[in-house]
Amino acid sequence: MCPFTEQEVRSGNFLPSLGKVGPARPAIGTGSRGAQLLVRAQAGWSCCCSQMPKKKAVAPLSTLCLGNVARHMQSVWVKDYSENYLDEYQFRYVMGPFNELAGCLVQDLLQLLGESRRLTRAALHLLLVPHLTALSLRCCPGLVSNAITQLITVRCQNLSSLDLNGCSRVPTAALVDLLEGLPRLTKLGLAETQANTQVLAAVGSGCRRLRELDLSHCRKVAPDSLLHLAYDQTESALCCPALRVLLAQGIEPKAHSQDLVRALAFVLLALPSLEFLANSHVREALCLLHTQQFSGTQGSPGFPSLEELARRRQGARLTLPLRRVEEVEEPFLATFCAVCPEVAEAAVSLSDGPGASWGSLAWSRLTQLTVHCTGHQGRGLAEMLPVAQGLGAQLRSLSLHGFCYDDAFSFCALLNCCPKLTAFSSHLSPPAGPVRPADGEPAAEPPDWELDLLRHPFPKLRHFSLGLASSCEALPWQHAAVLGASLASLLSHSPRLETLALLSLPFSLDGVFQKVLAAPGAALRSLRELSLAESQVSSPTLHCLLALDNELRSLDLAGCPAIHRRDYDQLLRTVSKDRLELDIAWQ
Repeated sequence: MCPFTEQEVRSGNFLPSLGKVGPARPAIGTGSRGAQLLVRAQAGWSCCCSQMPKKKAVAPLSTLCLGNVARHMQSVWVKDYSENYLDEYQFRYVMGPFNELAGCLVQDLLQLLGESRRLTRAALHLLLVPHLTALSLRCCPGLVSNAITQLITVRCQNLSSLDLNGCSRVPTAALVDLLEGLPRLTKLGLAETQANTQVLAAVGSGCRRLRELDLSHCRKVAPDSLLHLAYDQTESALCCPALRVLLAQGIEPKAHSQDLVRALAFVLLALPSLEFLANSHVREALCLLHTQQFSGTQGSPGFPSLEELARRRQGARLTLPLRRVEEVEEPFLATFCAVCPEVAEAAVSLSDGPGASWGSLAWSRLTQLTVHCTGHQGRGLAEMLPVAQGLGAQLRSLSLHGFCYDDAFSFCALLNCCPKLTAFSSHLSPPAGPVRPADGEPAAEPPDWELDLLRHPFPKLRHFSLGLASSCEALPWQHAAVLGASLASLLSHSPRLETLALLSLPFSLDGVFQKVLAAPGAALRSLRELSLAESQVSSPTLHCLLALDNELRSLDLAGCPAIHRRDYDQLLRTVSKDRLELDIAWQ
């Protein structure tokens, strides 16, 4: 039985209290037609039509030019270099047409060549131009060697962003030399490389502007290596004052986990600007800092103790500037809120135990919240209402997974508390003992589509996803009616919606879309991606959606029981006839 009346849902009263330059080299290919294309690409000309955005558009000229260069890279652009200069390293860079190409387009060309497996060592040499400010080599880790890092050091000294993710061929000494020569870096990716203590020491002492660092799954990084990132023993001073994001997943102690917990606590105290630290032992480190029981922890020689670092940071109470926390288990909510009061993004997990003590969730700046029910029984969606009442007005993103849709009005009640959402995602399990349709027929369309339970529009909502467990064959009629009406109201009043996913909903969505399409305004006019996988929707409704003047690029109909081969073929004919730039998935 629903504990809330329709009037209470509308009013909101249903909620309880709650290098050097070498000799000049001849220019390569500067007089060819390809060079002219490069100049045009840099100008950024585009032939895209803006009047009908969902029609097939002419690709931007820059994309066409880069594709042309990529196709002829080996036969035209690098031929002379490969034959005459490839193994010479006494010059700082090669004069050629790529020196005239904007750095962002050089990076785009690198990515295009890497993804299409057409990037060669010679091509990589030519594309390491001095005016690059961002360089990602994760698309070609097999080409990155000691020689390549030497070229980067002498040619690309203006880099502010460097991604070497997966470049495991580069030896440790080469990484040290490289990072010592790039003091302007603000973003650095060293995941799955041979980074070790010496590399982190080089980063700490030389990259003073660094804001983001990825050390994930570096096998040579030990817990104590992290101390060298945050503290320079030669200068007896703290390092990396601007570091905000540190990704250290997969760094596990070989023996005692307390070594890593202590190292993470050291990093949390020593880095004054750190907003996010990714590691599975962060919770234990925060608990250690909260209790301040440092007497049982053994410090490392040459580094300040945790007690000393805490005294430097502590005011009335010890707090940290973390703005994002993950894997917050329910019993530790109070600890996280006390130590990290500035959190804006949090991921919380709930077990099958007693209800959460949401009163301890005192993050006044929280804007993004993800809650997972990890137990076998799950929690009722209505348990999130106290959180919605207290924090809903400030939330921009809300993601709820593993909850049970036990109360028919709980879904719309949550949405009524969150008017400023830009993203919402939820995957729910059906209430116990759902009503099964007779003789295997689909569930009837829920009645009363005029029931409008949402009392405000969602002008900022861009992404919405709602799914029910695939085992749900039917919903009680009241649940289906309220849910369908809530969806129709939400879609009608979300003019900026770009991605929409309605997954495994066990009632017909025809009535929902019929009301949405009949509503005045700009409903679904900004839609780019639509997924109705395993949901009940008919072919005529889909053709109505295709007739909208929107920006739809992707339509997923996988597992839709009412869509058959003839329907799919007819949709494809419509796409072809109207020249729509639309990908349709069906099976």
